[in-house]
Amino acid sequence: MQFLLAFIVVGPLIGAAAALLPAPPGLKGKSHEQAVLRHGVTVTGVILAAAIALTLGFDHDQPSKMQATTDISWIPALDVRIHLGIDGISLPLLVLTALLAFLCALYSYYKMPAGPSPKAFVALLLVLESGTLATFAVLDLLLFFLAFETVLVPMYFLIARWGGEGRRAAAWKFILYTLLGSVVMLLGLLLVGVKAGTFDMVALAADNGRGLSTSVQLIAVFAIGVGLAVKTPMWPLHSWLPDAHTAAPTVGSVLLAGVLLKMGTYGFVRIVLPVAPDGMQVFAPYLAAFAVAGIIYGSLACLALARPGSKGDLKRLIAYSSVGHMGFVLLGIATMTPTGVNGALFANIAHGLITGLLFFLVGAVKDRYGTADLDALAGATGAALYGRAPRLGGLLAFAAVASLGLPGLAGFWGEMLALFAAFDPADGLSRPAFLTFMVIGGLGTLLTAAYLLVVVRRVCTGGTRPGGEVRLADVQGYEFAAWTPLVALTVIAGLWPAILLGLTDPAVQKLLAGGKA
Repeated sequence: MQFLLAFIVVGPLIGAAAALLPAPPGLKGKSHEQAVLRHGVTVTGVILAAAIALTLGFDHDQPSKMQATTDISWIPALDVRIHLGIDGISLPLLVLTALLAFLCALYSYYKMPAGPSPKAFVALLLVLESGTLATFAVLDLLLFFLAFETVLVPMYFLIARWGGEGRRAAAWKFILYTLLGSVVMLLGLLLVGVKAGTFDMVALAADNGRGLSTSVQLIAVFAIGVGLAVKTPMWPLHSWLPDAHTAAPTVGSVLLAGVLLKMGTYGFVRIVLPVAPDGMQVFAPYLAAFAVAGIIYGSLACLALARPGSKGDLKRLIAYSSVGHMGFVLLGIATMTPTGVNGALFANIAHGLITGLLFFLVGAVKDRYGTADLDALAGATGAALYGRAPRLGGLLAFAAVASLGLPGLAGFWGEMLALFAAFDPADGLSRPAFLTFMVIGGLGTLLTAAYLLVVVRRVCTGGTRPGGEVRLADVQGYEFAAWTPLVALTVIAGLWPAILLGLTDPAVQKLLAGGKA
């Protein structure tokens, strides 16, 4: 188990280095490009297999216990350790990352985005996977920061070199926002480590803030929270996200929405909640207020983009929808209750599955039509997907209703639990304020349903005229292979939420109780 976790974190880095080497003659196949793309599929497939093996070997009777731990002294002078481990909170995110990275590599093997050499593309994809996996596996504050930052460079180049129109400006905006947030976050992490005398996240969680004064906790929550909020992204620190998603290649958007945004909310749960509970209690109402503002703002922005004549981009609309969906995650965390945090963690996974699928589908629609402009897609030219590519249209409708939170699909449970937790927040928090946030969040669910149903009506069923339906290529074999796991897991998580909640709940209970199971 220790070896498996270490291999899952380090394996993609080794694979990235190997991707830059010349391929052995017997493995080149038809071309050098195919050889390196096949290498990416192989490495991510092996990492996914290792993640599944780790899940099977995980002690599901004790999900609150840190398992597969490695603890080695790295920088003794600073008491920085190579400390790895997983529990019921991090394991689902680890598996989600491995799955989406594999599906992206598989999709790219058949549909490589236009740009420079595939060698660099595969290497960057693997470095990005390694940094994200490490973020969910490390248990040292400074290692967490290093892993958190590792993903910035590969994502910058994936957008800047393989993206679409406006890619360079979007890439610069992405990295400037996240770097500025990270500088502030580093100061908060250093403050906690210096004042507590350790950077070990397990020890800090067990101490539950008792070694930190209230003023230190307040400063730490603010500083760390700003960095995490940028990555989440929380309104009003979200403005880098729509540009990044619109310009990014399909697989870049899938990974950005599916796993990179989860790093911010995971940091709130793993670090801020247990390490500085008093400071978090002061800031929780403000976090909840920003969260529900993001829910409403994201929904209204999507409604504006979906309106006929607005020239809205479908990728941009899905990006704004992420601002709203991640608002529910932040609202759950802000309640500081087991119900809310469990809902946030569930919504994290659901958003990764559903929004990852949506970006895959939007990328396929754009490839077929040559545009993601909603007015063009819904124009009176026989453009309706149901008539031109019925399976693709059906999948887009499925992903949309899953995203709006239809009961029985994964998107329902996280948002429902977050709203339920806002009805009864933790002791010390203002119940009238959180009841107000619950009502506003509930309104957000109605707005979400409104804009997604408008999109389905316009793109999938609207705009046809007699004799105007010209067939498009429907779902291809490689697309079916890349999308089926996401569809299946969306249904499974929606019908049997206990599979995921059974993992997270004991770990969340222990985390909020100060390390006591």
